[in-house]
Amino acid sequence: MTILLADAWVVTMNPKREVLEQASILLRGDRIAAIGSRASLISAEPMAEVIDCQGKIVIPGMVNTHTHLFQTLLKGLGDDRVLKDWFICMTGPAAVELTKEDVSAAALHGCVESIRSGVTSLVDFMYAHPRPGLTQPVVDAFNATGIRGRVCRGFLTAGAEFDIPLPLIETPEQALGDARAVIRANNRPGGRVQVGLAPSMIWALDTATLRATRQLANEEGAFITTHVAETAFEIEQSRSRFQCTDTELLSEIGFLGPDVLAVHCVQCGKADIDLLRRSDTRVSHNPCSNMYLASGVPPIPAMLDAGVTVGLGSDGPASSNNHSLFQAMKFAALIQKGHHRDPTIITAEKALEMATIDGARAIGLDHEIGSIEIGKKADIAVIDTDSFAIAPVHHPVSALVYSALGHEVSTVIIDGRIVMRDGVVTSVDERSARARSRAAADALAARAGIAHLGSRPWRSVGLSR
Repeated sequence: MTILLADAWVVTMNPKREVLEQASILLRGDRIAAIGSRASLISAEPMAEVIDCQGKIVIPGMVNTHTHLFQTLLKGLGDDRVLKDWFICMTGPAAVELTKEDVSAAALHGCVESIRSGVTSLVDFMYAHPRPGLTQPVVDAFNATGIRGRVCRGFLTAGAEFDIPLPLIETPEQALGDARAVIRANNRPGGRVQVGLAPSMIWALDTATLRATRQLANEEGAFITTHVAETAFEIEQSRSRFQCTDTELLSEIGFLGPDVLAVHCVQCGKADIDLLRRSDTRVSHNPCSNMYLASGVPPIPAMLDAGVTVGLGSDGPASSNNHSLFQAMKFAALIQKGHHRDPTIITAEKALEMATIDGARAIGLDHEIGSIEIGKKADIAVIDTDSFAIAPVHHPVSALVYSALGHEVSTVIIDGRIVMRDGVVTSVDERSARARSRAAADALAARAGIAHLGSRPWRSVGLSR
């Protein structure tokens, strides 16, 4: 297909960070072919389909660097708990009961939800494997919806003493053997969907498993993502077992590197940040989840000052309750402003960088996506400015970060293919996807014995007060 996005306000995210008014973009096949005026591009490509973007904002498709798609079925069941209680009381029991149908329904819903909010690339961290074959349904959902991204086969190989349910604990041989098989079944050079590895967190792993993960990634050329320094509990357990922080351990065993995405990093200190910088390990910042679980405020400004690449993530919908990077952008800026009492410490421009070009760099794809430049992939989101929430627009980046709610996205293009047009996802049946996820969510909550959490009594004061 050849598509012309005409007369938009184009926020390019190119190296000069140009914002172009009344600009048009020509998409040919899966690439951005030209940027210029409507007249000049129509003259060059008279048969192109013209999409009028007058008064709209066009941005590179956003990159969600961290989620757990299966948690789409668990929205609203884990409110007002710290991470450990949240996992033991709700997420763990639900994860034990997951079936292929649950994972498929959740992943399809999550991918559609992501596309509808302008996300074109997604990193899924699929750590729950109570039975075989639960990674492939996520890959299939990516392929069905047309979204780009990395499906990371997660695993927990220890942690029974911390109340991780036994059905979720795999042997390293099981986990890595299955991961290798799924990687080889799905990964192709340049493929839109790639399978990676996701060792879960330091208190559910051992050093031998981490070393084996690093070796497998090297052998298969696979991407790695893992939770790092999310809570004080994580650091306490690492110091108790290894006499160092989890970041220090990962550095010591040669695990870190530019193909590693460290998620959260809330409790990282100066020494940890230096290790991330020196190894060129990338970071996924999930502000909504960090606040929801009361994990703390991560030292993002210190990471940025050190030169660490930081992308944005929504985290799973059981701990952020949706897949909106619009919310993540706003929280990412406002939390740091309030915490440091410095209104300039994270700007709207920086928040948008983290959601686009920095997110692309965080997952190793900044040469292909994350900015609107000739030759890059045609992954683009069009935002309508007629919404009451976003209008009137004086400054497009401010409008996107501080005003937009996410539903203003009207058209989404991935790999040059229109996957949402005029607010309707075209790659799959949205109504069917919603119906499947609703049915799966109700059935899963009932099987897991957690349905009562959805009808809990009113509480104006939290559990701990």
